[in-house]
Amino acid sequence: MKTIQAIKCLSIRAYLAERGLQPTKDNPRYGLYLLPLREERTPSFKVDYVQNLWYDFGLGEGGSIIDLVMRLERCDFAQAVRLLGSGERTPMVIPLPLPVPPTVPALRLLSDMPLRHPTLVGYLSSRGIDPDMAFGYCREVHYAIKGREYFAVGFRNDAGGWELRSERFKGGVSPKHITTIDNRSDTVLAFEGFMDFLSYLSMEKQLQTDAAVLNSVVNLPKAIPSLDRHATIHTFFDNDEAGCRATAELKRLCPNSTVIDRSHLYREHKDLNEFWQAKQSRPHIAPKRKRGMKM
Repeated sequence: MKTIQAIKCLSIRAYLAERGLQPTKDNPRYGLYLLPLREERTPSFKVDYVQNLWYDFGLGEGGSIIDLVMRLERCDFAQAVRLLGSGERTPMVIPLPLPVPPTVPALRLLSDMPLRHPTLVGYLSSRGIDPDMAFGYCREVHYAIKGREYFAVGFRNDAGGWELRSERFKGGVSPKHITTIDNRSDTVLAFEGFMDFLSYLSMEKQLQTDAAVLNSVVNLPKAIPSLDRHATIHTFFDNDEAGCRATAELKRLCPNSTVIDRSHLYREHKDLNEFWQAKQSRPHIAPKRKRGMKM
């Protein structure tokens, strides 16, 4: 019988391959998998080949090959050690998916067009956003709720869904996902919401790096494959517990990238947009240097 330390050194990659599970994305350092434990289209299970560890973004859990066998085999620690130590394999327990009752979406997308309505332009200005910056990334989206039609500033994500904002509405059109901007850079700026992203553009007037907008910190797992390929990641998350956790998690999940927390630049404010609004509301004084954020 192998020792526990020897068992932990058994390759997770080889173990999954024996089960017929192959990565949908693979490189020398890690692989991303679609696990049969739940229905998903975006791989949410990462195996670090170097450290021989796994992490499930969907559950926020990870560990060694023993922890993985405990989950997949539905067994306790002693049974997992016995199975791995003896080389024994049992059929993987895969729960049957529960039927999902049909639902009628509360919000129905009608159309999108160039952003031009004065009410929406005025709303962006009230948030400190330069409309010229917003025009390149946002659309005017018309939608209906319970037969009544509305419109809002729309920010599209990579899966075709929308984040919607207006003075009286905050919502979105499924599917929920992240939004990425690829400028072929090895540096990426990560934002929690698109108003923070537009605030940065309003300050700097240009984007010379790549960018990733989470559209909610719960989407961080979906952003890892994109963020992880960059040498440097600058985070502009909210100054709250969720934002701090997201930055810490990003540092853990992207060990080969330099993750720089930029929230200290607006430490007295909830987020970057609130900071930018406060800065613009101050009495105007002729600037001594270029306006913007010193990176």
